[in-house]
Amino acid sequence: MAMASLRHVLGLLGFILAFAHRHFPLAMLGVVAIVFLVSKRKASVYLLDFNCYKAPDSFRLPKSMFQEHLFLDDKVDPESKAFLNKIFDKAGFSEETCIPPSITELPIKKSLSSALEEAEMVIFPVIHGLLRKNNVSPRSIDILICNTTMFCPTPSLTAMVVNKFRMRSNIKSYNLSGMGCSAGVVSVGLAQDLLRVHRNSLALIVSTEILNMNWYTGKNTSMLITNCLFRMGSAALLMSSRDQDKKVAKYELQHLVRTTRAHDDQSYACVYQDVDLENKVGVSISKSIVNVARDALRANMASLGPLVLPYTEQCQYTWSMIKRKLSTRRKSEIYIPNFRRAFEHFCIHAGGKSVIEAMGKNLKLGEEDLEASKMTLYKFGNTSASSIWYELAYTEAKGRVKVGDRIWQIALGSGFKCNSAVWRCINPTGSEGAKVWEGKMETNSVEVP
Repeated sequence: MAMASLRHVLGLLGFILAFAHRHFPLAMLGVVAIVFLVSKRKASVYLLDFNCYKAPDSFRLPKSMFQEHLFLDDKVDPESKAFLNKIFDKAGFSEETCIPPSITELPIKKSLSSALEEAEMVIFPVIHGLLRKNNVSPRSIDILICNTTMFCPTPSLTAMVVNKFRMRSNIKSYNLSGMGCSAGVVSVGLAQDLLRVHRNSLALIVSTEILNMNWYTGKNTSMLITNCLFRMGSAALLMSSRDQDKKVAKYELQHLVRTTRAHDDQSYACVYQDVDLENKVGVSISKSIVNVARDALRANMASLGPLVLPYTEQCQYTWSMIKRKLSTRRKSEIYIPNFRRAFEHFCIHAGGKSVIEAMGKNLKLGEEDLEASKMTLYKFGNTSASSIWYELAYTEAKGRVKVGDRIWQIALGSGFKCNSAVWRCINPTGSEGAKVWEGKMETNSVEVP
């Protein structure tokens, strides 16, 4: 569509120039107007490649080790131990999910130095692998964005990356914190805006979560849940607004829609960092999270739908809303649009098995549509903001992404937020991130235990 518009503009420019010798002042005015319109045209934003972190096998946390640590930890009471074992059984994890070595020590070694060591461990390799594979010098990066919710050191993580890779002094760097598991899409949105303002630029995004200092050691069950859900992981993205990169880019960003429900008290307190009765810091997860996620998803769908759905689906949804308003009897059911007519692939944040299944039910998706999310949760656990990239890497590793395919990434996060990113495949060649699934594709069953 953008190329067609450009051809139309150039054709109009030629028409004006053809009559320039007769109406020179008007022709020049037209040329100035066209140049102005072309300069205001939004630049396309591309994803050149992405990479995902793969922890060593020695970092695994199998159930036997988890139970052994609970048994040896005298600070955890028997009721909490039973609760944790129950949650762990229902988490939908394999024996391969990983945590940093500092947390496997008894007693747990929680310290700033351990957290910084973990940050270097998950951030540096994914950046190095991504830049090396794409033959990009660190000094070519114009924009750097890092996001991690719970860990915000001084100097920032972006400063740590600039120092490690000796990036330019005039790089535009941003460090996002407290944005929850949907921070990855927030970072993509920020990169999109910056790349359109600073045209012909390269942006590097790093999404991760540092577990060390946020591993809860108290007795509050709503805070203990996070220990059963979150695991090591990170992803690095290379985005561009350079026209020449369209030939080598993997995807083009088509839409980005952000929805926040922070005005609602229940949504705001659904995922909340606080201190327990013993003054230990933890993040509590409310039982209402599935309902809160559903409401946030529906609000996000209402904004995204008109941008991506066929008119037939939009009309059916609108007609169902009208009937509901006019009905004097029991309220009629609202039509849920078929988003499979808008997208070929779905990457739903792997926040938990119940969350994935609830979102799949609300979107009327099949098991294959949820496969990437469930398998990511099974093999890697909830890696926070980076989980949607493990899911896209899985879809690529399976060889399912074709030219022109549209991918919907849906991320949920504290606040409460639901954010969506829509990509269109340009080049189906596997990304660097697809390598994270090497040796992990033997489990073909969608029905995760």
